[in-house]
Formats: sequence, structure tokens, C-alpha cells
Amino acid sequence: MRGATAPNGAGRGRSAVTRARALAMLIASAAAGYVVGELAARARRDTRGSESLAGDVDGFGEEQAALRRVATLVAQGAAPEEVFAAVTAEVGRVLHADFTSTVRYDPDGAATILGVWRGTAAASPIPVGTRFNLGGRNLTTLVFTTGRPARIDDYATASGEGGELARAWNFSASVAVPVIVEGRLWGLMSVSSARAQPLPADTEARLAGFTELVATALANAESQAQLTASRARIVAAADQARRRIERDLHDGAQQRLVTLAMELQLARTALPPEAAELAAQLDELAAEATSTLDELRELARGIHPALLVEGGLPPALKALARRCTTPVRLDVRADRRLPEPIEIAAYYLVAEALTNAAKHAHASAIHVQVDTAAADGVDALRVCVRDNGRGGADLSGGSGLVGLQDRVEALGGRLSVQSVSGAGTAVQAELPLGPARGL
Repeated sequence: MRGATAPNGAGRGRSAVTRARALAMLIASAAAGYVVGELAARARRDTRGSESLAGDVDGFGEEQAALRRVATLVAQGAAPEEVFAAVTAEVGRVLHADFTSTVRYDPDGAATILGVWRGTAAASPIPVGTRFNLGGRNLTTLVFTTGRPARIDDYATASGEGGELARAWNFSASVAVPVIVEGRLWGLMSVSSARAQPLPADTEARLAGFTELVATALANAESQAQLTASRARIVAAADQARRRIERDLHDGAQQRLVTLAMELQLARTALPPEAAELAAQLDELAAEATSTLDELRELARGIHPALLVEGGLPPALKALARRCTTPVRLDVRADRRLPEPIEIAAYYLVAEALTNAAKHAHASAIHVQVDTAAADGVDALRVCVRDNGRGGADLSGGSGLVGLQDRVEALGGRLSVQSVSGAGTAVQAELPLGPARGL
């Protein structure tokens, strides 16, 4: 969501203040709602008649309630798309506009409408995703050029694609306020009227509170995206290191141990019959070398499973089930190769869950289910490991599941653990694969 740098020295200091104000608004608006309610009640009780005052106070209360609803969405970490839709509608209702929109500036010199609300006087709905080029005399271009609020009270002289669209949508007057995210101009929010008169003088100020919440939601989303990308890079780097270590062990230490064991066996066969004591010692050394080789292979398999890389998830999970000391019922319905990070995450999840079930939960049966399914337009790999052990597992307990949760979430997935004491444990993960393709 990149935009142009904010003009007129808008910088990080301003963005920090903006975000602080927006986050504080959720708390402040609750108190404001109470005060507004009291003022309205007093105004209605005023025997001198303060209908105008009561109307103003009621309007302020309505605005505060709208800000509070949007602030609640932002505080809950709602997706930007949800915030766009909510804030655009709230602005339209509170400011009694005929049309409101949330617009993003794109790097290619165009603008995209991301939120739309229209009143009954609006000519026709404008679909979200509508794009138009900057240039000419119109609100979108004015805000982009100055980085400040702008208004147009008469569209007779408006020009450019933005001006043409406004006339086509029957706008007579409009006001727009910039959305500044982390010191840069991201876009704008606008309100428009189909009535042939300017919008109220306080429209810019009233819009500003909503744009600050939009900026906060966007900054939060970008921070979360950056965090997820950073975690994914860390996971990828760790997997590459594991792969390199496994390869070094296979090509280095393991091969040398294989050679050593063969040489010991050759030396043993070359001994004369009377060297029985030396032959016994060579036998012991050969057995020790073979045992060490087996342990090293197991270690390499745990560091990075070569079978997973070569054969994919089904054979790798079958190998895990065979090595588990507790009987495992395996149900894998993934009939194609998946992205390597997804396969690795699923493998380690099953490996950790099997280890916990066998060694810590003392389970007597384990069921592993792996399949792909489409949900909300996205294909996902679903992994579930259930056991009948003693239960009581907890993600916050510092177990290996915490590392798995980081790995799953770094891939945009979700991990959950259901574990009631005495009733077994279910470890479930959902890892997104991309847009649904009808699996």
C-alpha cells in the first residue's frame, strides 16, 4: 500500500501523534458518550427551550458513537478492507452526505476506490476497485499535490478523470481529507453532495477523526505484514541451515563412518585365526561405528528429513508413523507436491505431536489426518493429530508447540491445541496454499 511521500514536511512525528490519537480515541469516546448523553438530557429539560443545542449535542453524540465503532474495529485488528467499508458508511451517515469514498493513491500515478457509500440522492453506485488517473482539477489530484484537505464547491470547472467521474455521478460539492500513514500520503476520504450548495465549513475537521482511524488501521496492518514477512524469512533461513547441515552430515561424517566400518570389516577378515582377541576388538569397533552411523542418520533425519524433500509429505509421514513407539493411524489425502515450507511445517508438526503423545501424554493410540480443502476461496492444508493420552497440553507452557505455532503463523496459518486433562489432545493446523482451485 505505497503512496507518495507526504508534502509539506509531514513526517514520522506526525504519524506517531496520529496513531496515538486514534488509539486513545477508543477510550476517550466512551467517556465522551456519557458526557454527551448528559448534555443532551439537560438540553431537553431546559425550560427555556434549547432545541438547537440539543440537536447539536445529539449530532455530536452520533459522531462519537460512529468514531467509537470504527475505533473498536481498529483496536480489534480488523482487516483494512473491513475498516474501509465501515468507516466509509459511518462517515456518510453521520455527515448526511450523498456519497462518501475512501481512495488509495497507487504507485503508477492512478487512484483506486477502496470504500464506497451512497445516500439516496447519489446517481449510481461506484464499484469498489474503480481506478482513475490523476491530473486536472479535482479533489483527488488537489489532495495529492498539496497533502492537505481540499474542497470543490462547484464542479462546472472541474477537469481530469476525477472531475469527469464526479460530474457523471452528479456531484455538486465535495470535501476530501488526506490519509497519512507513517509519514506518507496514502490516500484520502471524501464526502460529496448532490445539492447545489457548499458542504458545511466544519466538514474537514469532522472527517479528520475518521481518517486518523483509517491511518491507524493501515499502519497496524502494515506492521503485522512486516512481522509476518520477517518471521517467514527467519523460518526459511533456519530451514536452509538445517538442509545444509543435513547435507554436510550425509556427505561428510556419515560417509566417513561408512568407510571406517568397511575398513574395520576388511581388517577383521585379514586377521589370522590365532588373533582372536584382536578380531573381537575389531568386531566391537565395527559395531560401534555402525551404531554411531545409525544415530547420526537419525539425527540428520531430525534436522532436515531427506525423505520429505525427495518424496513429499505422504512417505515422510509414513516413516514418522513407523518409528513412533505408539500405534499410529495415518490418513493422508494430499495427492500432490505442496510448497516446500508448507510440507516442512506439516512434517514437524506431526513429528512434535507424535513425540508428545508417545513420551509425555502416554497415549495408546494416535490418529493423524492430513488433507486439502477450500475455505473462503482459499485452498489450505489441514493437519490434525489426536491422541487418547492424559491431556493437559498448553501452547503457553513453553513446549515445542510454541515453535511450531511461530512456524505456522509465519506462513499465514493457524495452530490450535485442544487438550482437556484426562481426555487426550488434538493439535490442529491450517496452512493456506493459495486461491482455491477446486480440489
